[in-house]
Amino acid sequence: MGQCVIEIEHVSKSFKGMQVLNDVNMTCSGGNIYGIVGHNGSGKTVLFKCICGFLRVDSGNIAINGKVMGKDLDMLKHTGIIIEEPGYIRSLSGFRNLEYLYRISNKKDTAAIHAAMLKVGLDPCARKKVCNYSLGMRQRLAIAQATMEDQEILILDEPMNGLDKEGVAEMRKFFSDQRSMGKLILLASHNKEDIEVLCDEVYEMSHGTLKKTAGQFFKLPGL
Repeated sequence: MGQCVIEIEHVSKSFKGMQVLNDVNMTCSGGNIYGIVGHNGSGKTVLFKCICGFLRVDSGNIAINGKVMGKDLDMLKHTGIIIEEPGYIRSLSGFRNLEYLYRISNKKDTAAIHAAMLKVGLDPCARKKVCNYSLGMRQRLAIAQATMEDQEILILDEPMNGLDKEGVAEMRKFFSDQRSMGKLILLASHNKEDIEVLCDEVYEMSHGTLKKTAGQFFKLPGL
């Protein structure tokens, strides 16, 4: 797996005359976790959607390994995404939901699904329907979905939502392991400790403007 690079250059985006992203610049490379903090409505989710290709920028460029979104690429490929809760078929088990999504990509080796679910603390053999999942279990399932195809980029908007203290610790270790495998991870979180523990670089989004923070962020031992 080569080192992936995301380059965001002078990106702006407005909705009905309201500026949501204002001249955003950022460069990210594989093997690192980039944290983005900011209040609700600051522009974090819109930026993530622009990077993924769900929204088109008004001006500027977003390039993935030199390929410009909206010109060379319509949608970001080889990417695991958690932005909004996936629309699961709630009458099916977690495994059956992931299997359905996996086969859409014409992939048949379900061993990867088993492995992904086990890594996030879910039993792939359980028959429990998603409608009976707790919020934390649904979040774990979303993380499994984002990582089951060994994607080189992970874009994660509040991935710890609904997790208890033990679950948060497990997922921090999991994301740290993903980084050590060379993955490029963009992480938005309201939890200051998540950012301090995990992130190599931290940016603050405020009123659509992105700035790298000047503070020092330290990882806990073992991460």
